[in-house]
Amino acid sequence: MAYLQFSGQNLFDGTQFLGPDQVLITTAEGIIKAIIPLKDAGENVQKLNGIITPGFINAHCHLELSHMKGIIPEHTGLPDFILKIVNERHFPEENMLEAIAQAEAAMLQEGIVAVGDISNNALTAPQKQQGNLAYHTFVEISGWKPAIAEPRFANALEVLSKFRLIEAAASLNPLKNLSNPLKSSFSPHAPYSVSGELWQMMIPYFEGHTVTIHNQESPAENELFIKGTGDFVRMYQAMNIDQTHFSPTGQNSLPSYFPQLKNAKKILLVHNTTTSEADMDYANQLAMQHSQELYYTLCVNANLYIENQLPPIESLRSKNAAIVLGTDSLSSNHQLSILAELKTLTKNFPAIPLAEMLKWATLNGAKALQMESQFGSFEKGKKPGVILISQLKNNQISDQSTVNRLV
Repeated sequence: MAYLQFSGQNLFDGTQFLGPDQVLITTAEGIIKAIIPLKDAGENVQKLNGIITPGFINAHCHLELSHMKGIIPEHTGLPDFILKIVNERHFPEENMLEAIAQAEAAMLQEGIVAVGDISNNALTAPQKQQGNLAYHTFVEISGWKPAIAEPRFANALEVLSKFRLIEAAASLNPLKNLSNPLKSSFSPHAPYSVSGELWQMMIPYFEGHTVTIHNQESPAENELFIKGTGDFVRMYQAMNIDQTHFSPTGQNSLPSYFPQLKNAKKILLVHNTTTSEADMDYANQLAMQHSQELYYTLCVNANLYIENQLPPIESLRSKNAAIVLGTDSLSSNHQLSILAELKTLTKNFPAIPLAEMLKWATLNGAKALQMESQFGSFEKGKKPGVILISQLKNNQISDQSTVNRLV
């Protein structure tokens, strides 16, 4: 059997840098065989200029919105952004499918190997069935009016069944899809879009699964739960949504809804732009109490695009939070690139060690999506993808950095 041998300026194994004097050995298909010292590797080593790392995990994406690239202007604020999504997302299906295919191809080129993808419909199913990337599809459920809880949940069940069918088909074709698994589960959209009735319907389906939710992306979300006022009320009025059923809790949104997630195995809180340290302490304590793994998903370029604000990353780090990275959608980002997210993080938080951020982008993401048996680190027997980050500046990611897939 032919083996490939790679060495670079540095080798990141998913947890730490191993230095320039280590060689990664894989099969031609990318299955990890070993990491050995350069002096023991012989002559057939590909010596590369850059950092060798496992493939990236995009823990939060909306592939079905890829046709909306450039349609919504930047800095609208979240409530107006949502209004535009609702009113402007309807395109011919042919255009949407083409945009989905192009967006997936771009993610492949950007070194992404697995995606946590939000789906309100089954439009992405045919693309996912091709097995180019691994996907955990989060079938998203929303409905603020109690009266629509039953039809919304019935629709979500139908969408989930379609994704489960392609998972079953993939399992019958292991040669093509073994290294790119497909998974799916239910997830609530956001605290401001799920009624109590809808929560009760979906809670039994959280058991054993990873559940994701858009969390505290805008100051308006906390204002809604504390006072029952603000831009979300204006948004409901613009959408002719009655909100008389809702009573403010007098608390931030996170403690108002978080107990509903107690059955989930893993929780991904997405965005967290206005999450306080008290909220973090509350969520961490409750997750620990229920033996759950809690992850905070950062989509910094989308945060800047929509709200022109960054999440409290240093506070999350001070709490030893498990952080993962996502891109959000092309309606709220200029590209689906984890490298672009790392560039923005490096620029705005230069004190964060590169190894720590790369772990967010690799092993942490794989664990959050329950795909760590295959992805996220260079361990023998895994097939995590092997990528090269080039054009470094002082051994750090720069604006000029690029990524190439090696295997």
